[in-house]
Amino acid sequence: MDQDLAAVVVVGSVNVDMIVRSERLPRPGETVVGGEFVEAGGGKGANQALAAHRLGADVRFIARVGRDGPGETSLRRFRDEGLRTTWISTDPSAPTGVALILVDARGQNLISVASGANLRLSPGDVHRSRAAFDSARALLVQLEIPLETVEAAVEMARALGVTTLVNPAPARAVPDSLLHMVDWLTPNEVEAAALTGVNVVDLPSASRAAMGLLDRGVSNVVVTLGSRGAVWATSTGIVEIPSLPVEAVDSTAAGDAFSAALAVALARGESPRRALRYASAAGALATTRLGAQPSLPSRAEVEKLLATIDDPRYSGPADSLRG
Repeated sequence: MDQDLAAVVVVGSVNVDMIVRSERLPRPGETVVGGEFVEAGGGKGANQALAAHRLGADVRFIARVGRDGPGETSLRRFRDEGLRTTWISTDPSAPTGVALILVDARGQNLISVASGANLRLSPGDVHRSRAAFDSARALLVQLEIPLETVEAAVEMARALGVTTLVNPAPARAVPDSLLHMVDWLTPNEVEAAALTGVNVVDLPSASRAAMGLLDRGVSNVVVTLGSRGAVWATSTGIVEIPSLPVEAVDSTAAGDAFSAALAVALARGESPRRALRYASAAGALATTRLGAQPSLPSRAEVEKLLATIDDPRYSGPADSLRG
């Protein structure tokens, strides 16, 4: 297989994002005026599918939208990008998902989601999409869809020898029976805390949480910490992953870009450390533009950023990456 066209299956959500950017986030009961409004495509599944597509992968996206205007707009957006819609179902009984997003001047955000058709994406949809897994090298799935659908996708991938990556977002309980089937888990600090009970505030606490998730059966855990970098934990120890210096505008899609880039790099056969370096660059670039899907970088942009980094932890051999 041409490594540049390595196939990645993404199973997940499709939303329409309604974004208001203002100087600061409101407190409960408070109204903050003077914001800027943007409407864009979103949903963690769609974000990750488009991110992987822009990074050059052959993406097979399994999802569900409503039979409505937002659903038609989402499908048209995917087709315009060149992302296949073969495995996206149209639901006549539920609306397309909607996310309301508030973003402050530092790029921090608050998000509330009305899931709509996403909650009707079923194990049956996965089983009917068996052909999407043919020749696939990686599966990427998130938690904005029913947990039984996540489990069905991971089970199918494992049975076919496909590398499994789960981005456990948004934060929710995940059974050990699922974690035992996960090759790569990519929580942020909030999600890692929810899964382990560890208050993740820095690299040492992130390392403790990551080790706790290893104990529950995951093969590789990457806890992302935004501007503080990330930690990668395996049975052989912990590797600290440095952050990349960029001017953050909106962090909404940073985790999606990171997880998608990691899946793409692994599907291409890159070493884990080289794949993590690639994912870090994609995640950093996604913070430099407003909106989820508009912020997702291209392969050329990621490679350009990596070529300009003078941090010896990145500019040296990829397998020497350490904090």
